[in-house]
Amino acid sequence: MNTRILGTDLPRRALMGTAGGLALARPVFAQEDATAIAKDAWIYAYAMLMSYGTMYRQTVDRNAPEYVGGFNTFRHYAQFFTSANHDVVTPNNDTPYSWAWLDLRAEPMVLSVPAVEADRYYVCHYFDLFTHNFAIFGTRTTGREAGNFLFAGPGWNGTVPPGIRQVFRPETQIIGTVTRTALHRPDDIPALRAIQAGYRLQPLSAFTGTAAPPPAPAVDWLPWDERRALGPDFVSYLNLLLRFYPDIHPSETALFQRFARIGIGGGRPFDLAALPEPQREAVTQGAAQGAAALRQAISTTTSSLGLFGTREDLGNDYMKRAVAAAMGLYGLSKEEAVYVGDDKDGDHRPLDGAQRYTLRFERENLPPASIFWSATVYGMPDRFLVANPINRYSLGDRSGLKAGPDGSVTIYLQASSPGPEREANWLPVPASGGFNVVLRMYGPSTAVQTGQWHMPPITRAG
Repeated sequence: MNTRILGTDLPRRALMGTAGGLALARPVFAQEDATAIAKDAWIYAYAMLMSYGTMYRQTVDRNAPEYVGGFNTFRHYAQFFTSANHDVVTPNNDTPYSWAWLDLRAEPMVLSVPAVEADRYYVCHYFDLFTHNFAIFGTRTTGREAGNFLFAGPGWNGTVPPGIRQVFRPETQIIGTVTRTALHRPDDIPALRAIQAGYRLQPLSAFTGTAAPPPAPAVDWLPWDERRALGPDFVSYLNLLLRFYPDIHPSETALFQRFARIGIGGGRPFDLAALPEPQREAVTQGAAQGAAALRQAISTTTSSLGLFGTREDLGNDYMKRAVAAAMGLYGLSKEEAVYVGDDKDGDHRPLDGAQRYTLRFERENLPPASIFWSATVYGMPDRFLVANPINRYSLGDRSGLKAGPDGSVTIYLQASSPGPEREANWLPVPASGGFNVVLRMYGPSTAVQTGQWHMPPITRAG
């Protein structure tokens, strides 16, 4: 691999070996220390790397089916998701997505949202390059009226014009959104499209009718290669992304001084192949140890509680951030939605498509969600929706579920139909192999947010 400087939009001091105002030491390798540093850095980077894979496909790779058209533009999905959608793991089949990535280097961007009817739910969810949820607003918090919201990158000190309802200031110069709008049923698609068309992004200069500033320099993006990005060359991807984090958060100053010892820093070139063998082996071992630690953390995680939120919500717990990205990239914060689920039955056996299961909610223990709830099946280990003969991917309180005489609701989890009388409550699973079930609750109760409410165990039939 040839060493190269990726782009030229950084200050010269960054290209000479600084980042965020920190002087970066020359890489100094004591192999044991370097391995530990690489492990911690890999865990720190994991969410950013997986997010970059999504961003690259959506904004750079014009041949990717996920391509949205570049930066600062929406691509709307106005249909229920199916097994063909692979934009992110554990995709949401309740609220079709409106995707966009904003480049705030040249100037701020303004989002305009339309007014919506009384029974329409939407949420504008914005995240930075770390996947922190720095802005979540919509019908639950800001109401149903039309409005304008401004997103300003680090270092912007301009004047906020009249007509802006709220200003958001993320830590990174590039941010993303998964805006979610409720789709009630197939014949609701025209109404959904009308609302999505009302989500409008424009530069601040266009909003105010003033002259636009010079465009930001082009970026030499690294082609997305998951094997490379999650291996010992993760540093190359991380250094690229850190270019868009110009002002290191005070809580991370010491961390980046430590990371600098193995060549990590915004805009720094990193040539894995050119490293001496002991140094290359230290980084390789650290990346492998980080991946093993993440797999262990994932194996004990069954709820989204504490995984998604702001930097302050997560408390700089980078393992939580990594687990969240692995299990459900771009999840909402708990005030908006909570996700719980399992890939094992009540006897702790892995769920297997060759078996039949039920998920039963007693009348007094239905999911406590003020907006709506749903259950979705995902195949393992990829965590994508599973193809099935009736093209049904989720069931919930908007699905016409049939309650029993005692008011309980039972969902049948199996590959074949449970029979005509139960088919309304049938949620298909793969014909073989593992799967998991995720229960989403929008507008979750306090009991859900605090972990006091628990999803009933999944019961194996027979």
